[in-house]
Amino acid sequence: MQKLSLSQTLSQKLSPQQIQFIKLLQVPTAELDTRIEEELEINPALEEGREEPEVSQESDDFDDLEPSATEDLNVEDYLGDDEYSGYKMQGDGNYGDEDDKEMPIAMQSSLNDQLEAQLGFLGLDERQETIALQLIGSIETDGYIRRELDAIVNDLAFSQNIETDLDELEDMLSLIQQFDPPGIAARNLKECLLIQLERKLSDLESDIVIETAIRIIDSCFDEFTKKHYDKITKKLGIEEDEELLKEAVTAITKLNPKPGGVSGGLVKTQYLIPDFILVNNNGKLDLTLNSRNAPELRVSQSYSDMFSAYDKSDKKDKKLKETVSFVKQKLDAAKWFIDAIKQRQNTLLRTMESIIKYQFDFFQEGDETKLRPMILKDIANEINMDISTVSRVANSKSVQTDFGIYPLKYFFSEGISTASGEDVSSREVKNVLSQLIVAEDKKKPLSDDKLEKSLKARGYNIARRTVAKYREQLNIPVARLRKEL
Repeated sequence: MQKLSLSQTLSQKLSPQQIQFIKLLQVPTAELDTRIEEELEINPALEEGREEPEVSQESDDFDDLEPSATEDLNVEDYLGDDEYSGYKMQGDGNYGDEDDKEMPIAMQSSLNDQLEAQLGFLGLDERQETIALQLIGSIETDGYIRRELDAIVNDLAFSQNIETDLDELEDMLSLIQQFDPPGIAARNLKECLLIQLERKLSDLESDIVIETAIRIIDSCFDEFTKKHYDKITKKLGIEEDEELLKEAVTAITKLNPKPGGVSGGLVKTQYLIPDFILVNNNGKLDLTLNSRNAPELRVSQSYSDMFSAYDKSDKKDKKLKETVSFVKQKLDAAKWFIDAIKQRQNTLLRTMESIIKYQFDFFQEGDETKLRPMILKDIANEINMDISTVSRVANSKSVQTDFGIYPLKYFFSEGISTASGEDVSSREVKNVLSQLIVAEDKKKPLSDDKLEKSLKARGYNIARRTVAKYREQLNIPVARLRKEL
């Protein structure tokens, strides 16, 4: 027998207007123009130009024609659907395809084109050329072949109907490895470095430094990657010639670990467009919003007049009701979009003004040590907005100052207590940590324990694990890997 029961559930819902605002807020300034152009194309009730006085769109007789888009929308529906009541609401910032069409890229040959051009000088027959092309096609953009040769043998058999074996494939690979750039078509880093060193040695005929470098990579590769130089000298029997080891290591470090470089694909120059411009006028900070963030948009007067005309006509016509519903939906959508743009401008300005207030000393001088500890919650409380809203602004926006362009997330950092009981920004601690590592004796680099003691001596109360975390965030390796001869 079925039982009836009552239960309470709590769910969060977003209105279409809120969704519109959220999506527009996270769109970078560089892509806002594209987003607006898309909206102008899909909504004929939206036009460019200064907004005209609003035309009343209310009609008691057409309440039954209110589009369902005015209802609340569940958060889950929003996350999984970009269309609601026939109105397209985009703005996730993914407009790569259109950018490619609008921005022509200068012609340049790809890595494969360069290798195939060099292949033509070998004078291979048709079968050999097919094998060589298969190998070249297996080279990744950084210049390595990571696909197993056994798999390439199978590829040739199934796709090209060519029977071959590992020996023939190895011979053809050796020929391709003689192509430029040096180190191309290597199967791993060790082979890549050896190819480049052997090319250097063949050019010089004889060189003790290059010969030693080859011995280091060939016999002591693991020790070299871990910088165990004492083990290398002992294994190669060159304990008494430290200068030779130093020159050989220097020669190795000058090699190219990624011979494919960026030639494997077309690279498009990216321009950073600031969302805010901050100017210091004799101590007074003047903030302006990039003009791209303040487009002039308005609701179409012709569509408003059209709706008013329909309002006075026969309301019993079914087709007419559908037309009125469509027109009203487009008018509402245009008004929502304009309101969302204005709300975006207001949110951006309020957030940036609060950041300036918090980091006033930094914006006066541009000194990193003047940055105060600041987290998203601080700004959210200041402007009475949700942390997620501040996060969307901080993660995708930047400001142009007298000291350069900074992403807003640059100004957010944790607080660290000093010996005097004051809180300083973690960015200041990272700056001091970086200075300590730059000034260290590279023959005896400072361990994390010693770095911790040095920071505490300067008044920063910080644990060793925090030192390790900051060092990793600065992309600085451990002491052993910073050691130099």
